[in-house]
Order: sequence, then structure tokens, then C-alpha cells
Amino acid sequence: MATEYIQIGRLVATHGIKGDLILEHGVGEHIKSGALQRIKAIFIEPVKDSYIPYFIEKVTPRSKGEWLVKLEGTDSKESAKLLIRKNVWLPRQDFDGLMDGFQPVALIGYMVINNGQILSEVEEVIEQPHQILLKITYQEKEVLIPLHSETLKQVDQKGRKVLVDLPDGLLDIYLEM
Repeated sequence: MATEYIQIGRLVATHGIKGDLILEHGVGEHIKSGALQRIKAIFIEPVKDSYIPYFIEKVTPRSKGEWLVKLEGTDSKESAKLLIRKNVWLPRQDFDGLMDGFQPVALIGYMVINNGQILSEVEEVIEQPHQILLKITYQEKEVLIPLHSETLKQVDQKGRKVLVDLPDGLLDIYLEM
């Protein structure tokens, strides 16, 4: 079985002169104690569906949405610059091992099903104060699926599915854009 990869963020800038990079991520602060240090590598996708490992020398949380990472082979600002604007991925197993209990961000990669109709996989989870939005691509359009008490019917963790009951016309709004 092929390894499933989950996009966790993007390398956005260099830091200092020794090759450190700033990784902007969507994992939030719901990380098991010590789990971040157990990640041995991140993966970058230079070509679609081709993930290249970059081994981590050191990773330090900077803020809720950023980590400072030092990768093997990036020993200067110039070598680190080559990785800027690259998306960062983790194998599903490493990603799941990061989470402290079940967190909304763990829905990345789950299939969204609206009243029996398969829509798409969750690409991103956006946490708002009173609801969660799931970003998917449906009929080649970016769609935000609201999750709250009226739309969420069930999360099937074993089957990796999110069952929803969306208001009539919600998907049509995106398709007309």
C-alpha cells in the first residue's frame, strides 16, 4: 500500500545565516508533548506525487502557526532559499502521531459525503470561533464546507469519512462562480 501524505504547511522564509527555515503550518497547538521532536523528516513535492525526504536536524515551535526547522544539507542562507515556497508534507502515520487526541486538523484527507453523494477529500481545515470550515475541491472549484451542529452528521474515523447534510443550494453558489 502506498504511503499517504498530508500537507501540513509551507516553507515561507529563511531565518538567520545558518540555513534555518520558517515552516508555516496548519497543525495548530494541539500537538502531543514531545511528538514534534520525534519527526525525523519532512517531505517536499518537487513533482506531483513525488515526495522527497528532508531530514530534520532540529525543530522548534515559534508560534501557534510556525516552526523553525533546520534540515540536513541546508547549512547556509543560500541553500535554504532553494526550499522557500515549497509545500511540506508528512506521512499520515507521522501526522496522526502529532495530534493530542482527535483534533479537527486530523480531518485532512477524509472524504466528505453530503447525503450519500461523495464530494471530495478534505484539503485544509480552517478553525473559526463558532464553526470549522473544510476546504475541498468540488467539480474543479474550491469549496468551503461549514461544520457545525446543523451540518455535521457523523465523523467516521475508521472509514475516514465526514458525513454532512448541507443546506440546499450551498454547492450551487460555488459552481456558479
